[in-house]
Amino acid sequence: MVEPVGNHYVVARPVYSENLFNEEHEKLHRYHKTFWDHLKLYFGCSPQRVKKIALGLFPIISWLPAYRFREWILSDIVSGINTGLVAVLQGLAFALLVNVPPGYGLYAAFFPVLVYFIFGTSRHISVGPFPVLSLMVGGAVVRLVPDDSAGNGTSTNISAINEERVMVAASVTFLSGVFQLLLGILQFGFIVIYLSQSLISGFTTAAAIHVVVSQLKFMLQLPVPGFNKPFGIIYTLESVFSQITKTNIADLVTSLVVLLIVFVVKEMNDRYKAKLPTPIPIELLVTVLAALISYFVNFEEKFNVAVVGKLEEGFQAPVAPDVGVLQKCIGDSISIAIVGFAVAFSVAKVYSIKHDYPVDGNQELIAFGLSNIVGGSFKGFASSTALSRSGVQESTGGKTQIAGIISAVIVLIVILAIGFLLAPLQKSVLASLALGNLKGMLMQFKEVGILWRKDKYDCIIWVVTFLAAIFLGLDIGLATAVAFQLLTVVIRSQIPSCTVLANVGRSNIYRNRKDYTDIYEPEGVKIFRCSSPIFFANIEFFREKLITAVGFNPLRVLRKRNKALRKIRKMLKKGELQVTPKGLICVANYTHESDEELDNNRIEELDQPTNMTDLPIQINWGADLPPGITVPQVNIHSIVLDFSSVSFLDFSAMRVLQKTLKEFVRINIDIYIAGAHEGFLDKLERCAFFDEEIKPSMFFLTIHDAVLHILLKKDIASSPKLKLAEEKGSSNDCIITLSNGLRSRECTIPTETKF
Repeated sequence: MVEPVGNHYVVARPVYSENLFNEEHEKLHRYHKTFWDHLKLYFGCSPQRVKKIALGLFPIISWLPAYRFREWILSDIVSGINTGLVAVLQGLAFALLVNVPPGYGLYAAFFPVLVYFIFGTSRHISVGPFPVLSLMVGGAVVRLVPDDSAGNGTSTNISAINEERVMVAASVTFLSGVFQLLLGILQFGFIVIYLSQSLISGFTTAAAIHVVVSQLKFMLQLPVPGFNKPFGIIYTLESVFSQITKTNIADLVTSLVVLLIVFVVKEMNDRYKAKLPTPIPIELLVTVLAALISYFVNFEEKFNVAVVGKLEEGFQAPVAPDVGVLQKCIGDSISIAIVGFAVAFSVAKVYSIKHDYPVDGNQELIAFGLSNIVGGSFKGFASSTALSRSGVQESTGGKTQIAGIISAVIVLIVILAIGFLLAPLQKSVLASLALGNLKGMLMQFKEVGILWRKDKYDCIIWVVTFLAAIFLGLDIGLATAVAFQLLTVVIRSQIPSCTVLANVGRSNIYRNRKDYTDIYEPEGVKIFRCSSPIFFANIEFFREKLITAVGFNPLRVLRKRNKALRKIRKMLKKGELQVTPKGLICVANYTHESDEELDNNRIEELDQPTNMTDLPIQINWGADLPPGITVPQVNIHSIVLDFSSVSFLDFSAMRVLQKTLKEFVRINIDIYIAGAHEGFLDKLERCAFFDEEIKPSMFFLTIHDAVLHILLKKDIASSPKLKLAEEKGSSNDCIITLSNGLRSRECTIPTETKF
């Protein structure tokens, strides 16, 4: 019963243990599905399930018939054209990161869009090359086809090397797509949760640094070999600076001018985006202008600059992946698959929340898996989504993936018809355009200070991820970062927050006793909270903290008491002790015996419950004992364990917990567990946790229920009237004001409470 009184409330209900509550309110014993039940359901077949699977596998069936043609088509066309122009330039630029000819970047910007149009669930992301993935693919390419294999550097050898590198990039992309497809089919879309935002931020920032370093050779036009190994970035910088005097000044000046223009205009786009109808397509303008200047001034012959060269018109026939490459790139492909999905799903989630529609992680894995399989088959490289390109598609009015198809048409026109116009474009311009898209990732350095103030664990994860990815490489760095992140989770759960609670304001609220002054701690009662799951790795820590909280080791007390009983028995047998109404009196001089003599090789007996049935008197351990007999003082009679934050308890921890609770019970301390979640008691019963010493009756709904039960039990034991009422089973309600000031309304036993 709840009675509102102003801004207070009054509740009257019985003091409930778990068993009593379940009996009174007729708890249902529901059938919980087993693994085989879920398996049967997953592989079951019905018309409704077939329809659901078809709609899930082909999302286009759901959204295309509902397309608002008149309202959305113009916005999608405008958005698609803008996105397509950016996709062309980014495809060419990011191909340099993969160490393949620029034209193959157009394939990576074309085929994945078509596949995602059919299978993807996000309406706003732009699928295609992403600098981090391109760099990761490029790392595998350089490792398997190093620069020095070009021999004498003739055009024939360079062409062969390029062809080999294209094949490696395509094979790695194909295998990463297979991994993504398998993860999607097996419903492993949740895998992205193991890549925290701090990890992704640190990793992408490190990747941006790698991109900057990798593009120096194009900006300076230096023959820098690839170093895809730990500390490769240091070797690359060493190679760059050792050849710095050979820099092509024309390429350097062009790069700096392009970078400056791109950064300034992008900053204007950000600052005035509310006033501009569409962002200024600075990449397109710079590319056209640079290509025209290079063509008419003839930069290639006059200044010996490196240019894009002739782009092949049309498409090449699809190819099967190289099995030899697949065997050598399993680790690279797994990293690429996970990072590509994590980045794309993060961006898709942002836009889905903004525009209020769902995205399916498992279906996204399938969509990107198929995109990479098809893209790799046509000699493209790994695709995900570039943040800047998706931003263009969404900000210019894109409503659906129709905009993506329009962008693919723009890429198609370049591939089939006007690619030759880009032949005189300097590679240093593409390198600068690639760097111009890194501003957002490089600005993530600001997060370090913010994270340090908000969550030091997340800050450490960011820094470790960044340093590992910088110095160990992106593949090994990612694995190291994930391992370190999981280690921090283990550490945090292995060292949980354990606190001693007290009653605040004489109410039903219990908080950390150190945080408040108006607290009440029932005499002889300790309330202990553990704020984490309890499992094999932290059960010993939990035990140590509990022992520290109560102020004594129950096992030591138990052994001391059993040793004391042995001494008392021997002294009684020798006649050194005499039983009187006041207790035991020593009638002879006490002869000291060592603990070793008393143990008498029966140490295991000391861990058993104390047995006084053979003694003529019950020993009061709190009173004075005969000379030479000492046991640790125990000043508590009850312990309440708050398990409201314990989400699970594994079998190993269960055994240790059972042993610990028995140690307390054997020294006459009552144990109560409060706030255990649904199913906790059932699991303990299945695991044979309960016996004659540990019983289900120790479980209570709340801390307050347990405390009132303890206090009422104590008052009944000390009050003959209450004890008599309990024995008679009187059904009359009466209000009992407990000696501690907490009010409890008794309805025989159990009681109702008012607070």
